[in-house]
Parts: sequence; C-alpha cells; structure tokens
Amino acid sequence: MRWLLASTVFSSLNWRILFFNLLALFFLVGGILYLNQFREGLIDARVESLLTQGEIIAGAIASSASVETDTMTIDPQKLLELQAGESARPTSSDEDLRFPLNPEKVAPILRRLISPTRTRARIFDPDANLILDSRFLYSRGQVLRYDLPPSSESTAETIGDRLGNLMNRLLQPGNLPRYEEAPGGDGSIYPEVEKALDAQRSAVVRVTDKGKLIVSVAVPIQRFRAVLGVLLLSTQAGDIDKIVHAERIAIIRVFGVTALVTMILSFMLSSTIASPLRRLSEAAVRVRRGGPREREEIPDFSARQDEIGHLSTALREMTTALYDRIDAIDSFAADVAHELKNPLTSLRSAVETLPLAKTEESKARLTDIIQHDVRRLDRLISDISDASRLDAELAREDAKRFDAQVLLNDLITISRETGRRHKKVKIGFTVQAGHHGKGAFDVFGHDLRIGQIVTNLIENARSFVPETGGEINVTLTRTRNHIVVTVDDNGPGIRADAIERIFERFYTDRPDSEAFGQNSGLGLSISRQIAEAHGGTLTAGNVTDEETGEVKGARFTLRLPAASGKSA
Repeated sequence: MRWLLASTVFSSLNWRILFFNLLALFFLVGGILYLNQFREGLIDARVESLLTQGEIIAGAIASSASVETDTMTIDPQKLLELQAGESARPTSSDEDLRFPLNPEKVAPILRRLISPTRTRARIFDPDANLILDSRFLYSRGQVLRYDLPPSSESTAETIGDRLGNLMNRLLQPGNLPRYEEAPGGDGSIYPEVEKALDAQRSAVVRVTDKGKLIVSVAVPIQRFRAVLGVLLLSTQAGDIDKIVHAERIAIIRVFGVTALVTMILSFMLSSTIASPLRRLSEAAVRVRRGGPREREEIPDFSARQDEIGHLSTALREMTTALYDRIDAIDSFAADVAHELKNPLTSLRSAVETLPLAKTEESKARLTDIIQHDVRRLDRLISDISDASRLDAELAREDAKRFDAQVLLNDLITISRETGRRHKKVKIGFTVQAGHHGKGAFDVFGHDLRIGQIVTNLIENARSFVPETGGEINVTLTRTRNHIVVTVDDNGPGIRADAIERIFERFYTDRPDSEAFGQNSGLGLSISRQIAEAHGGTLTAGNVTDEETGEVKGARFTLRLPAASGKSA
C-alpha cells in the first residue's frame, strides 16, 4: 500500500498527466455544451412546426366565419332619408367582407385542434384584444381538475433542479427577451401579434424568469385579404429545455465515462513514465550514497525503444564508466604509490648512509644515487601528471580535422634530426594511398596527442634496435573506414607473454644497454589511452619470417577512424 500510494497519489508527474488530460476533456465537453447546434436546430424545428400548425388552425377558423345568406343589412339612417316611392338597396362595400369571429363557433374548432398537443393557442381580434385562450376552453361534461399547491416540504428545489437551472442560465444566450403575460388580454405587447395584424407571419423566442424557453408564433386569420384576427401559438415553458437538458445529461454521462477511462489510461501512462523515472532516480541516489566498492545496479529499460529506454541505457553506461574510472583511479593511485616508494626508499637509504660515508669515493657514489633517484622521481611525477591530465585535456580541447600524412612527415623529420645525437637509426616512411582521393588520410581528433603516440612508438623502437644497422619503418595505409599507422623495427621483438603486459602502467622491459630508471613505464599505457579516447586501437606484435617463423622485430599498429563525412 505504501508503494502504491507513493507511485500514484504522491507522484507529481502522475497528477500532472491526469490534470492536463482531464483539463483538455473538460474544455472539449464545455465547448460542446455551449456551442452545440442541437438547441438552435430544435428551436428552428419547433418554429416551423408551429407555423405549419398555425396555418392549418387559422384556415379552419377563417372558414368558420361565414355570411348569413337569409339576412340583409340596411343602414337605418338611409331608410329615414328615403322619399315617397323610393326604396333602399343593400350596400356593397368592403365592410361586407369583414366578418366578425364568433367565439362560440371558433371555440370547438380550436379545442379539437389544440387538445392533442401541449401548445397554447390564443386568438386576438383586429384590435389585438384577447378573444379566446386554450387554457380556458372546456367542453360539456368535462371534469375540471386543478393541481393542488405543493406542500411546504416539497417547495424546495432538488439539487438536480438547481443544477439544471444553473446550467440553463449559464449556457443560454443572454440576448433573449423576457416573457410576460398580456395584461388585460392586450396582445399589442407582443411584436409578433402586431406583425400578424399586418398579414405577416412572425416568431419570437423568449425566456421566463426561471430561464426556461418559450417559442411563440403569430399567424393572421384571413378571409380573402381581410384580417379577421390573429392566432398566437406558444410552447409550454420548459418543453424545449427538457429535451436540451436530457441531451446535456447524456453528454455529461458520456463525459463521466470518458473521464473515468481517461483517469485509468492516465495512471497507466504515468506508470510507464513516472515509475521507471522514480526507479532510475532512486538508483542514482544509491550510487551517490554508496561506496566506490559497492556497485549499484541501474534498472535496465533498454528494451523500451523510447526516451526512458535511452535514459536508462545512458545512465547505465555512465555509471559503468564512473565505476571503471573510480577503479582506474584506485588502481592508478596504488601503482603510483608503489612506483614512488621504490625511488623514495633508495633515496632515503642513500641520504641516511651519506653521513656515515668515510671516503670521498663513497660520498660521490651516494651523491650520484641521490641525483639519479631525484631525476627518476621527477620523471615519474611528470609522466604521472601527464597521464592524470589526459582525459581532462581531451574533453576540454576541441577536436579538429587534420591530415595524418602531413603530421607523420613532420614527426619523422623531427625524429631523424633528434636521433643523430643518440643512436643512429634509419627511419623509413611509406604511404599506401590506394584510390581514396583527396583527404584520404584525414583524421578527426587532437593532432598533438596523436603525434605523442607516434613519437612514443618511434622512441620505444629506437631503444630496442641494435646500435648499428638499426631500422624503423613507419607505414601509413587507408582501409575503408580507418587510417592505419604501423611502426616496425628490427629489434629483438616482444616476448609472447609480454605482448599485452607492455601496455600496463609502470611495466618496464628495457634492453640491457639502457640504464635502470630511465623509463617510467607509462609511455605505452598513455598511448593506448589516447588511441581509445579517439575511438581507435593500439596493438603490439612481432614481425616474423614467413618461411622460418623467426622473429625479426616488433610491430605496433595504430588504427584510427577516418574523418569521412565529419567536419572540423
């Protein structure tokens, strides 16, 4: 349980992933609720339905207003104005077409057409006075039922009603006119009624005090071109809102299910991200707190082909390199202490013996030993300093592209000039270019350090070749992806058991002609370290006769990556 809480509840990354996923879903659903066209489409459909219904009802009402064919209308004033022998005729004017709407004839028709629907119908005369209202139409024998007022316990709105009303107020347009009942039956307060009196159909959407929609349409009641009245049809308050509310509830339910699925998927996603990162961070903390001898294992997620897998691989490689570096430093420190102890012991013995020397010859011999040990210590300290600074210098200095052929030409020329003061050795240089074109011997790296390798190899070979007839051959070749430098000599060669040991720190196997202590044993070790830092290799072997197998000398091979496709 503690691990579960730590990996889910108390993980900031988990909650961030969940928060942003739910936030995006919230804005999506909010936009759907606010911008959806369902309500507008429903209102338009209801308007068209009411207009069609109104046309039918208005036509039926207009046909009920008929002329009484058995009566004639004569103006009494005209009868008084008649002279003896004159007669009066019925007048023929536009007033004859303006038949009044008889409520007793219209009410049954309106009741039959309206009763199957939940629509409220009102009829206004040409003066916009209310004649009939479908709320107060009753047929003979109909039982009048009135709903009792709600009890005090049920007057309070439920939480669902409050939330529904609040949602309606928030999501409804704010520019809708407020609905009011016509005071005293005066229909002139409705703009649609005024337009219908001008023989124009009209529709208006209003909102009640509780935020419920009411759609009203007004249709003129006409006989020929005479407007006999106006039919006003309106929906019940909340009819459209109930449908829209049900639609919103369905969207909210979908939102709830989607939110639950999103939460589950978010936790599953975060578990594939946060948990590995947490394990990696805990392993890194253990590495920091642990000792150099205790190798902490970094979790391996290299099977994942994503950033987590790459991070795991990088941390594992970094930790391995760190431990290897620590081991190398420990080993190097032990080797340094061991190598420094020998000349210091000799120096201490000579210094302690010097006051006891009785003859000048003994004092001179002890003085020579002291100077020799001091020079040896100085040489050791210089080589040790060079070896310890090597990695830092290679990381700090910028690599560049250079021509290995030009570098070798310069180094061999210098070696030939400096060798004249020591052992005379013939140094040859051979280039096998092949068909690689311009820049075939370009190398990307540190030219001074590569030159240090070649110089060490040449000087090492110089110390082993014979005093007379010594030869050193340097060969430069190019393979498909590598530059190969080979340094051969005609010395005694390398013992089979020492081919790899010669690259160990402080290992020395010098010729008998060379004085003791002239070499620190770090040259070949530093050279291999430089080669590996450039992505190359440095190996040793012997030159043998193909027929007899006789060893004719030593061979060192330096292999470096070619700089093809790289830029300085």
